Amino acid sequence: MWPASEVPATVMQKESFASYDDFIRRYRADVPAHFNFAFDVVDRIAAESPTRRAMIHVDDGEARRAYDFRFFSEESSLLAAGLAKQGMAKGDRVVLMLYRRVEFWTCLLALHKLGAVAVPLPAKVSVKDIEYRLQFGRIKGAIIDESMADKVDKARATCPTVQLAVQVGGSRPPKGWIDFGALRASGQDGAGSIRKTASGSDPLFVFFSSGTTGAPKMVQHDHNYALGHCVTAMYWHDLRPDDIHLTIADSGWAKAAWGKLYGQWVAGATVFVYDFRGKFDAHKFLELMARHRVTTFCAPPTVYRLMIHQHLKQYDLSALRQCTSAGELLNRDIFDAWKKATGLSLYEGYGQTETTLQIATFPFMKVKPGSMGRPCPDWDVVLLDERDEPVPVGQEAEICIRLGKNHPLGFFHGYDGDPELTNSVIRNGYYHTGDKAYVDADGYYWFLGRNDDLIKSSGYRIGPFEVESVLATHPAVRESAVTGLPDAVRGQIVKATVVLAPGYAPSEELVQELQDHVKSITAGYKYPRIIEFVEELPKTISGKIRRAEIRARDALTYPTVKRS
Repeated sequence: MWPASEVPATVMQKESFASYDDFIRRYRADVPAHFNFAFDVVDRIAAESPTRRAMIHVDDGEARRAYDFRFFSEESSLLAAGLAKQGMAKGDRVVLMLYRRVEFWTCLLALHKLGAVAVPLPAKVSVKDIEYRLQFGRIKGAIIDESMADKVDKARATCPTVQLAVQVGGSRPPKGWIDFGALRASGQDGAGSIRKTASGSDPLFVFFSSGTTGAPKMVQHDHNYALGHCVTAMYWHDLRPDDIHLTIADSGWAKAAWGKLYGQWVAGATVFVYDFRGKFDAHKFLELMARHRVTTFCAPPTVYRLMIHQHLKQYDLSALRQCTSAGELLNRDIFDAWKKATGLSLYEGYGQTETTLQIATFPFMKVKPGSMGRPCPDWDVVLLDERDEPVPVGQEAEICIRLGKNHPLGFFHGYDGDPELTNSVIRNGYYHTGDKAYVDADGYYWFLGRNDDLIKSSGYRIGPFEVESVLATHPAVRESAVTGLPDAVRGQIVKATVVLAPGYAPSEELVQELQDHVKSITAGYKYPRIIEFVEELPKTISGKIRRAEIRARDALTYPTVKRS
């Protein structure tokens, strides 16, 4: 990469690797001392190549605007100075709820320069959700899109720690709030005096986890976290200078840091942002990708599924050359349909809010559809059983990270305010992810699900995703969630909660058809003995299925569910 005494300037040099083994052997992530992304990457690029394009931004009305590094450097310094005048300082926590407005990036960089800690929140949160996060997170400031100001104002009434509230957009902020434009203007006389006060191991982010198995956790990362995304961008996304990269992610989640900022700019690429406010529209996204010549793309399998239902041949995706997927299990039917339509494979990856990319399939590797790939450099992945013993090839176990003296670059600092929880996942020299997988003879990892989601039936262990993947290949199934129900004979039985595709209606005949469909494709013991049809699945605000909620509901309703 680069010498430890230097920081990448306009474009970071990308190495070529002949194979995965070559990658693991030669890749080194040398971290400069006192690293701060805003100063050492954005400001440096702006000083050397001020007009270098950093972002193509398309707003909800599809108006396009390009931004260069000089813009982000200057705007972030103005905002940092304005925030300092309002009493924000190193270590203070500031919530950002800004959709995908360009102000998200300028505010984030301003907080980096100020040494304050960014706490992104997604748009789909209730007043109660916000109140919990403001209180538990010890939030001092909030910078909010106009459309969410009322919700935050209500939540703020019970949170005395929030001393500063800033509204972005709109004509008049609520009483006691500051207009974003006024905040920016107030920094005019102080922007030139902003100096680095935080770097390296100082706090950078607090991400609230999506809360699939309980209350959201506060995941803390430091300034070096930004460099942990270089592998993501340069080698998984395969970015080259002047690429246009699109990652579909809300700015309230860690995935935005993975695909919309750090590694992409270090690699010299342009970040493509579409600030849509309604539901995801596959047709509109494909049109925008074609029109703006997007070259690399990352999205969860759900997005690819919606896209393959379009007539992909009608879109000019000839500029597209690298596609990646993460966040859920990628079903084989999605992989095959995308490959057939575009000629491009989907390269899967695995990581968590607590980490950067841990496991991935890189362009210099053979693609095995459905597999996450192999461990990234610096991530010593091992599968451990219930006794914390490594397991052989083919045996399912928990994905764990062996921690040496120095933790992997991008590894979190723990769950803020909850040392007991932190110690429960970091113990005996390992980090326990809570996810299950197995590894094949070639060293490829295959995801099975969360520990709590695995089903134990008649001595067999069944991963919910493998059954959901089979159900997804039936035309009647729009989406499903597979869980286990207690059974006196088998221990547990498999249950599928199914949302039907348009044109299908629940019936006993359809239950039998879906059961037969699963039996015809996978092992007979995996078929769902109970199928329940619902209008929608319970999900977190990040869109992940809340299987724990389904299990809790089933504990009350199971006696009334018809078995077959």
